Amino acid sequence: MEFVPQANQASNITDKETFLDILNSKGAEIILGETKSEDLVSSIHPSPTTMFGPRGACLFSEDGPLWVCDTGHHRLLGWKHRPKEDGQAADWIIGQPDFYHEGQNAKSHVQANTLNVPTGICSCGEGLVVADAWNHRVLIWNKMPSKNNTNADIVLGQNDFNQNQANQESSTTAANKMHWPYGVMYFQDRLFVADTGNRRVLVWNKLPTENGQPADYVLGQLSMNLRDENGGEDPNSSSLRWPHALTIWNNNLVVTDAGNNRIMIWDGIPTTSNIPCNLVLGQKNFRDTELNQSNYFPSSSTLSMPYGVAIMNEWLISADTANSRLLGWKDRPTMGQAAQGLNGQSDFKIKNENRFYGNSNRNSLSWPYGITVCKDTAVISDSGNNRVLLWRS
Repeated sequence: MEFVPQANQASNITDKETFLDILNSKGAEIILGETKSEDLVSSIHPSPTTMFGPRGACLFSEDGPLWVCDTGHHRLLGWKHRPKEDGQAADWIIGQPDFYHEGQNAKSHVQANTLNVPTGICSCGEGLVVADAWNHRVLIWNKMPSKNNTNADIVLGQNDFNQNQANQESSTTAANKMHWPYGVMYFQDRLFVADTGNRRVLVWNKLPTENGQPADYVLGQLSMNLRDENGGEDPNSSSLRWPHALTIWNNNLVVTDAGNNRIMIWDGIPTTSNIPCNLVLGQKNFRDTELNQSNYFPSSSTLSMPYGVAIMNEWLISADTANSRLLGWKDRPTMGQAAQGLNGQSDFKIKNENRFYGNSNRNSLSWPYGITVCKDTAVISDSGNNRVLLWRS
């Protein structure tokens, strides 16, 4: 695909760039949540068909179920089967008494089935893992929920289901504490948690079986009791500022470090603490951290608060959130390599919400926060448009 930028969009765009569509150029197959093509200025009232700033979603098989973190409504929405039409109503809810109420922890006390800004979500064998960010905990269901308000079986970051203070009301952290955990990933029986507020990634070698079980090792910090951004030093190959999402690409760990406007890629999967990564995308080196490499407009080599990351076929895909686009790399890149794939914008040098600040449509994005993949379907949390997109490759 080739695009010649329009002169009135950005005065510094003079050349034309070529790119590949990562996803179907016709746009999303299914839109859940907001389906109207208009700018949204009013509040989104909770219902079985609405969402408010969803930040995480996961399709667990080609036929479903689908679970969505409806973040602004402090709830999970579940569909028994893969939705077949736009705006399809959810079948299940967790976190609120019904589909028409909202509020942090259902405007009551924190419990095993309440939520406060749920963000990351993934499957774990036959179960479900959710990052319950503002309750400073991660919830684990050993079996996939199949009815409303099913209690979680395990809580991490807190000693029980009735506590929700950051780092358990301490100014320091530890292997069993959390502060704003935003991302979760389960891979080969290991559980990874992006403990964002503590500027680290926690790893359990086996899926935890007890409440408050401490992590086995940490990335981004020298030890379990430290939490300074970038490890209290200048940014480097092992430091983190705002880790958010994780994936595995050809058996290599990938972490989005949104605060440093970069994606970190390790050689293999670290098995001990504070292992440095081997390369970053979005920056030219391990020291630089500025969004879009200190430029107002992006390029094929820059990132601005990349929150989401996923693998689809040969592509590594990033939800480049503040640039309102998806970027894609094929094969293993080198340090700072330019992306070859793009969706959500008409050119690498444009960052407008919904392409040209227009109405949302099937192939536009506004602050996409999360992305997960099931077979040939990318599930995109298009947060700024209050919707989730099921978009085929």
